[in-house]
Amino acid sequence: MTVHAVAAVDLGATSGRVVIGRVGPGVLELELVSRFPNGRVHGPAGLHWDFDALYEHVLDGLAEAVRREPSIESIGIDSWAVDYALVRGGRLLGQPFHYRDERTARGVAEVHELIPFTELYARNGLQFLPFNSLYQYRVDPGTADADSALLIPDLLAFLLTGARVAERTNASTTGLLGVHSGEWDLELADRLAIPRHLLPDLVDPGTVLGTLRPEIATRVGKELPVIAVGSHDTASAVVAVPMLSPGAAYISCGTWGLVGVELAQPVVTDAAREANFTNERGVDGRFRFLHNVTGLWLLSESVRAWEAEDGAPIDLPKLLAAASAVTGEGSVFDADDPSLTTPGDMPARIGALLRAAGAAVPAERAGFVRTIVESIAAAFADALRTVAELTGRELDSIHLVGGGSLNALLCQATADRTGLPVLAGPVEATALGNVLVQARSNAAAPPTLEGIRALVSETHPPRRFEPR
Repeated sequence: MTVHAVAAVDLGATSGRVVIGRVGPGVLELELVSRFPNGRVHGPAGLHWDFDALYEHVLDGLAEAVRREPSIESIGIDSWAVDYALVRGGRLLGQPFHYRDERTARGVAEVHELIPFTELYARNGLQFLPFNSLYQYRVDPGTADADSALLIPDLLAFLLTGARVAERTNASTTGLLGVHSGEWDLELADRLAIPRHLLPDLVDPGTVLGTLRPEIATRVGKELPVIAVGSHDTASAVVAVPMLSPGAAYISCGTWGLVGVELAQPVVTDAAREANFTNERGVDGRFRFLHNVTGLWLLSESVRAWEAEDGAPIDLPKLLAAASAVTGEGSVFDADDPSLTTPGDMPARIGALLRAAGAAVPAERAGFVRTIVESIAAAFADALRTVAELTGRELDSIHLVGGGSLNALLCQATADRTGLPVLAGPVEATALGNVLVQARSNAAAPPTLEGIRALVSETHPPRRFEPR
């Protein structure tokens, strides 16, 4: 039995990691090589990512991966969506802005003044999110000096190989990709005064982008190809959702909860637009028809505030266990309320929402956590009811993957509020999807998504939560 090894770079909004993936007949394994922090930094111009530090962490992680597993055959990169760096002549023009920077509000106003959202939705199929890339491009003065705008995974691939391209699943989150054509909507870019030359050539998952530059290969320890994967982390995660039923829905849950189904064609009806559902590209030409729900961001920001108040770390598993023991109906708030999107004192803002609705504010932290989890689950349930109505699908199960699948309280609350079984896991869906697309390109994984998902189901059986 031949087992093939690849390296996956998986970057999230709060941390990143490099993992080794091993794939073969009946084999699908991950080995964590390195984990490193990621997050917003404050600069004179606003919120940014510390990309220079991120890049160094990635290189160190790849070098350690090759040291541990010299047989590694390729590298794949995925990350969060919408954020980008401007490049001129191979040089970054500053650190990438963070999608939660306040400048995006001005971009929304300017774009919608030029093009109504109804027309935007018909063209790009994207739900309204104030940080979609086209809003950022519109108010970024640096675009006049740049020769490319590269989304984070594409930027890393460029620095590693010199290939200046845009992977299609992530490009679909910019708002500048035609929902039907899958190509750049250059007319839309022109109307928004976004220079055409910023938009690189598009490639699909599975494309070999190039090999490591000589100086990078020396540092990493091996000359390796970089393969485009579903570089939007949700696109990679959905690859590894073990959906074996046509009635299956998915929730990829971390900072955000991406709630939806996989389709062969986009849905750009008035009803879909009004429900704020999005059509993002997936691997193999599929569409991820989904709604972004605020996810565990609400919990992590609350914990951050409490830790600052206490001056000490909080034992989250212990707090979740206490929340599970809370009885009674409890209060629920709108997890998607716009007041909860920015960093800050999250418990105070949640309390304000509850009081405004005439609901009780839990006095104890365990009760507060229970309210947060139930509110996220309620938002998931609302989104799933809507996706069933918009697509005409009868849902029979929910696959909850990502870090949220470890939260048993959230899984059970989601099952209870939807009346559907929740199949939790794999936790590492994003990294698995990254690995599997690489392995397929190396002829080491099944050729179809259905075969890939069967391998995931066989090697990573989910935990089942029945509604009560």
